[in-house]
Amino acid sequence: MAKAKSSLATHRARMERQGFVRVEVNVRKDDASLVRRVAAALSDPSRQAEARRLLQQRFGEPPKVSLKALLASAPLDGIDLDRSPAPGRDVDL
Repeated sequence: MAKAKSSLATHRARMERQGFVRVEVNVRKDDASLVRRVAAALSDPSRQAEARRLLQQRFGEPPKVSLKALLASAPLDGIDLDRSPAPGRDVDL
């Protein structure tokens, strides 16, 4: 006779099929209710888009900028980038 799944296992399998994953975090006691509310907002279809947008704006990774773009956007006013045509010093080899 096959052993029936527990109700907890059934619940977790259903949540996994819906695209949810179980996450465990450790936070200070004062922050626990805040983290629960954030998790609830992310799983609520009516609030998840706004919650995700706000969290991405504040805590998402900044866009990666290439070195070329970074140098192009640098404020170079007043900086002399021309090199002297002098050949430098003599070296005795």
